[in-house]
Amino acid sequence: MTPPTLVIRRALAADAPAIERLYRQLVSHPQVSVRPDRLAALANDAGSVVLVADRSGEVCGTLLLCLCADVMFADQPFAVIENIVVDEACRGLGIGGHLLAHAEARCRDAGCSKIMLTSAASRTRAHRWFDRQGFDGEAKRGFVKYRRHFAEAA
Repeated sequence: MTPPTLVIRRALAADAPAIERLYRQLVSHPQVSVRPDRLAALANDAGSVVLVADRSGEVCGTLLLCLCADVMFADQPFAVIENIVVDEACRGLGIGGHLLAHAEARCRDAGCSKIMLTSAASRTRAHRWFDRQGFDGEAKRGFVKYRRHFAEAA
């Protein structure tokens, strides 16, 4: 039997159902909706990319990588990784590490000063994994404000 092949690639519009299935493993929010047209639009975005881990034709992992323009270090951007998830049935196979390594190579090529990511405070197992991948959970403190808490326009 041939071992499965793993390819990290940019998400295609046709990957929308698989990515949505993965996001539903990450969060239980009823409004999770991955649209093919949105993935197609991001295919032409130089600053953002949705990556997928394709294991022998099946999408088994994903992450969103955004390069953010900055002025602090001349023209160096910084990066944000969000929505990283590997299918529950494929965890422990190194897929997440491959996704992060691919994202990090893109950041290195873009000259990024740093990569930041956020993770729900309750996901302590994921936090230990991020530590093993070289992310420092003690270096900064992240804050989030969801739309439902945005101030109403005056």
